[in-house]
Amino acid sequence: MSAEQRQAPWGGIAFLAVLVVLLISGGIHTYNWMQDEQQAPVQVIDFSGQFEQLDVLKLERLIRQSQPGSFFALDVNDIHRLLEEQAWVYRASVRKQWPNRLKVYLVEQTPVARWNEDLMLNPYGESFNAEGKNLGLPRLFGPGGSEKTALEGFNAMQRLLRSRQLDIEELSLSERFAWQVQLVNGIEINLGRQEFIDRLQRFVDVYPLLSEQPKGVSYVDLRYDTGLAVGWQNETDTNQTKS
Repeated sequence: MSAEQRQAPWGGIAFLAVLVVLLISGGIHTYNWMQDEQQAPVQVIDFSGQFEQLDVLKLERLIRQSQPGSFFALDVNDIHRLLEEQAWVYRASVRKQWPNRLKVYLVEQTPVARWNEDLMLNPYGESFNAEGKNLGLPRLFGPGGSEKTALEGFNAMQRLLRSRQLDIEELSLSERFAWQVQLVNGIEINLGRQEFIDRLQRFVDVYPLLSEQPKGVSYVDLRYDTGLAVGWQNETDTNQTKS
């Protein structure tokens, strides 16, 4: 074997080694370029959806602070989790759009009632942070874990009361699950624990008669099998009516 023939394999190996080094170097350079925000920044965060309480400028700042890298380095799953952790975000959808845009679709929480003063309830009985906002909603109170029960009771009672153009201002559910209601017109209704809808129907039936009385009604106690007790405004005496 000649000297030239012996050198040929080593020349091929050397060429291959140089090629591998160049590929690795190029890959590292490309990776660094893709991670560099200055080279491939996220220029636009496009929010869509219908919302009234959400501050999209605040959300954009939050996204940029949590994901300071480039378009390629941005993790849409992390942003999705971050957005759904925010108080007024019910659902979020996040995707990248080439070459420099982030598309964010938001579904805002729909508040239907205040819960224990500092929280709100959505239509599914899920509580979320009200962030100090007061939207003039009905106030519901109850032990922890009773959110859905309280809201279902509220909805059932409100449907019944609407037949007399009455609205609930405050509803309380005790630790023993006894119901008490205060109407917008100031009347307090004590329903107790059992058959509260049937008892409220009794109030609805007698309300036209009560509203015709010369004195306003202060409270109605329906914790009786077949009757009710009425407290009149400016009176300490209780008049009890049996049906």
